[in-house]
Amino acid sequence: MRSLVRSLIVIVLATVIFGFVYPLVITGFAQVAFKNKANGSLITRNGVVVGSKLAAQNFTAAKYFHPRPSATAPAYNAGATTFANLGPTNPDLAKNVAAAAQAILKLEGPYNPGLEIRDIPVDAVTTSASGIDPDISPANAALQSRRIAAVRHLPLATVQKLIRDSTDGRSLGFLGEPGVNVLELNLALDRLGGK
Repeated sequence: MRSLVRSLIVIVLATVIFGFVYPLVITGFAQVAFKNKANGSLITRNGVVVGSKLAAQNFTAAKYFHPRPSATAPAYNAGATTFANLGPTNPDLAKNVAAAAQAILKLEGPYNPGLEIRDIPVDAVTTSASGIDPDISPANAALQSRRIAAVRHLPLATVQKLIRDSTDGRSLGFLGEPGVNVLELNLALDRLGGK
């Protein structure tokens, strides 16, 4: 009986310490030391939250850069991140990539004469591991730059400079690949002006 009581006391103490006290201490520390990140890396414009630096949004207007395809349902749902889980031999992956490539050819082709499927960056036609990756590759942004410049009546060099200025390098200088945050890039475009 004594062992049972001790076990119950240990369970209650462990639950209180690791289930309540520890999370509160860590949350409090994060709020003090990393407030922006702890609150979701929210981006505000004119005092209004317009999104998070960590989650893609579905931009469909021709005047905006478009994110990678989304794997979530509904699309770009930050509350239900998931991945497509389609392997390289899965015929559904081939269908999805082919459909995305055709959509890109239709959208970007008029602004990029001679554009072929082989010219489309991989991240423009595939989903990310989270299904809502907020970044696109510099090559994907460059592909879209001619459309943006034409639709907004901006010099192509101006849009290309904006992409370069918005490109984040590799983490710690050697991890991952350079990327461009689509939401931040589109907000910078809006600040720049054009149609």
